[in-house]
Amino acid sequence: MSATTISSSGVGATPRRAWRALGVLLIGMFMSLLDATIVNVALPTIRTSLDASEATLSWIISGYALAFGLALIPAGRLGDRLGHKWVFFSGLALFTVASLACGLAQDGTQLVVARVIQGLAGGIYVPAVTAYIQLLFTGRTRGKAFAIMGAVIGVSSALGPLIGGLLIQAFGNTNGWRLVFVVNLPIGIVALIAAAFLLPSGSESPGMSEGVDFLGLLLLSGGLVAILVPLIEGQDQGWPVWTYLSLVGGVALIALFGAWEIVVAKRGKSPLVPPHLFSHPAFTGGTILALVYFAAFVSIFFTISILWQAGLGHTALESGLVSIPFALGNIAGASQSSTLAARFGRTVLVIGTGMVAVGLIALWLVLQLVSAGDLTNWDLLGPLLVAGTGSGLFIAPNAQFIIATVDRAEAGAASGVIATMQRLGAAIGIAIIGSVFFGTLSIPAKGRPTAADLAVGFTHSATSALAVSAAFAVVAFLLVFALPKRVG
Repeated sequence: MSATTISSSGVGATPRRAWRALGVLLIGMFMSLLDATIVNVALPTIRTSLDASEATLSWIISGYALAFGLALIPAGRLGDRLGHKWVFFSGLALFTVASLACGLAQDGTQLVVARVIQGLAGGIYVPAVTAYIQLLFTGRTRGKAFAIMGAVIGVSSALGPLIGGLLIQAFGNTNGWRLVFVVNLPIGIVALIAAAFLLPSGSESPGMSEGVDFLGLLLLSGGLVAILVPLIEGQDQGWPVWTYLSLVGGVALIALFGAWEIVVAKRGKSPLVPPHLFSHPAFTGGTILALVYFAAFVSIFFTISILWQAGLGHTALESGLVSIPFALGNIAGASQSSTLAARFGRTVLVIGTGMVAVGLIALWLVLQLVSAGDLTNWDLLGPLLVAGTGSGLFIAPNAQFIIATVDRAEAGAASGVIATMQRLGAAIGIAIIGSVFFGTLSIPAKGRPTAADLAVGFTHSATSALAVSAAFAVVAFLLVFALPKRVG
């Protein structure tokens, strides 16, 4: 048997090759998740370097998350049909090129377009990671592989702000933010070479003949874009009539998407999002939970990064250091989450989301009560540590509990829907938080604003934005109770 062909016997006979392949896959996973958080600390320097608008800053984060989420399900289907190796390779190659394009961008529009392409590429190759783990590993080794993937997710997300701050500190505000993107180039090239030689071929799923529901994808994409555009651009443009029409049109397209998916399912074809999944009320609640939770926690560092640098005058590195308590808590919580979930069931998720809600409410209170001029990273340490630990407890096992609300045969489709909802939640959360942050920003227009003026104005806006993030977290806490108490 060829060493590059996947089969049950081959996987058992070549464990070293399987682990090497996992290493390559996790490099790609690391890059995509690092880019989701590393950019936060670069936003203020991008703003001054490119003279970017507030809406552009929101698009840099939301555009990436939206494109990433929309690509996940169709990319998984293509991998099943064509083989995951070359779908992974193609997506990673596009991601690497798009990263270079981000670093070379000369204005905000070019950067947003490159970020959307980068997010699309990430959504293309990331589904291959979990697909390969299912194909290459069995039993306990599969569980170990997923645990390693969970650790990579936690570490990459946590290291992003710190690495971004170090790069900007070392290379300056003018070029440092460009290296935040260009750093992917050497990593991507190494990963591509390794993928060509180490990833097994023959990873397509036999009998997968159904095509991708492109009309459904078009309707869903159009609806979400029609909702996000006014949320991001509306505040900047004074909420003209077209923003309200776009919101109504977006909702109509989402409704049309739901109707079309029902038609596709009745025809016996493969819908993008199987409607029968939502016949389980607990699954519906779980998907809303995924969206709301990611809207809450992804937006925290968007707010803090802009406050810390543009408002309080700190460096990008100092902004990155602020996130360390959250990162440490996240890693600590994630390392114990699976064990605790197996022992205590849903209670771990309840505690996790409760800690996030308490942490964000405490963070809001700190900004509300501490004078802007006196605010330091020590004031945020406790709330961020609590929220980070709760986030670590929640993120790793939450998908398992949501998937448990549907039949085993539906687990694959449910997993794709959950991953998509998480990314869409991040995009919508940034759009809403950005609109609140910049919509409440008030700085004296006459003369050059003083450092005190900037501190007061940005702290007031950050307080309003964190109030919304905390509200999302409270809703997420309540939605956890829709999930089953235990999973098999």
